[in-house]
Amino acid sequence: MRPGPTNSLVDVAGLAVGHRTRDEPGWLTGTTVVRLPDGGGVAGVDVRGAAPGTRETDLLDPRNLVDRVHALALSGGSALGLAAADGVAEELLRQGVGWPMGAPDEVVPIVPAAIVFDLGRGGVWRHHPVAEDGRAALLACTTEAVAQGCVGAGTGAKAGSLKGGIGSASVVLESGATVAALVVCNAAGDAVDPRTGRLWGAAQLLDEERAGLADAGLADGGLLDGGLLDGGLLDGGSDGEPAQPHRPGMATTIGVVATDVALTKAQAQKMAGIAHDGLARALKPVHTMVDGDTLFAVSTGARPTPELPDLVAVLEAGADCVTRAIVHAMLAATSVDRSADGGAVYPSYREARREA
Repeated sequence: MRPGPTNSLVDVAGLAVGHRTRDEPGWLTGTTVVRLPDGGGVAGVDVRGAAPGTRETDLLDPRNLVDRVHALALSGGSALGLAAADGVAEELLRQGVGWPMGAPDEVVPIVPAAIVFDLGRGGVWRHHPVAEDGRAALLACTTEAVAQGCVGAGTGAKAGSLKGGIGSASVVLESGATVAALVVCNAAGDAVDPRTGRLWGAAQLLDEERAGLADAGLADGGLLDGGLLDGGLLDGGSDGEPAQPHRPGMATTIGVVATDVALTKAQAQKMAGIAHDGLARALKPVHTMVDGDTLFAVSTGARPTPELPDLVAVLEAGADCVTRAIVHAMLAATSVDRSADGGAVYPSYREARREA
């Protein structure tokens, strides 16, 4: 197996990704949009966390009518950030893209969405994405390599007490099918093994990705004497929320897995479910009472429906891409200090490793 040309979600032909980043003073949030071909794509969803914030997930149930979505919106801002999806839908409507209802201009754009919690991390609780942010993210969609780290919906993300963010990864299977993932890593749990300083998900990296870790001096933790844990970076002591590290709804990891092979709605839902195995390989704990972990799966249908053995490989590859995307998010994240504005302080994984 090898990664696609950009090692990101856009390696699934027909998908484009755009970010709207709000990191000006008082802000630390944003929106990320995944745009599908104008004709839409088949999608499924699986919600595992106990504190989710979502839109249009019931529509994706295989028992229900609509079998095409036109974009997916991932946003910060907790429940308030779901407003970003309105801007995506309004702009698609203006472009004439949506579920056909009759005359050519009579369409309804289908835009499922999920949010992460990041309120107050920039210093002002009321700052959250709105419809215009969703519209801007849609208009920014491109097929170039996905920008990762502290951008879009990952701008205010955290993982445990380290800085989280956006990560993406792809793989081309022996069958020729492409599978990819994009994840907003904003977990209550940690992405790092405190005994070693290694990222939990690093074992799932492809060979060339492991080589990159070695080149950066991150492949071998060498921290068996306590490392990051004794440094106070994984115990909630530096994230601006030490008194109540597990308040309801204060986390959530969300994302999208995608493939170019044709899937039914039921198969897409299964792909989303299996993709959660990728979260469990990269984060600990996961699917907690304070996370709203939600993963979407989409199929562009550019390749024929695979036979069962190849279908199994596609679904499992989605989970592996999720794990790798979380590793990429942690490596791409940069430290944030908004304490002067009353916001949060989050060191990046790379900075924490250097200090340890």
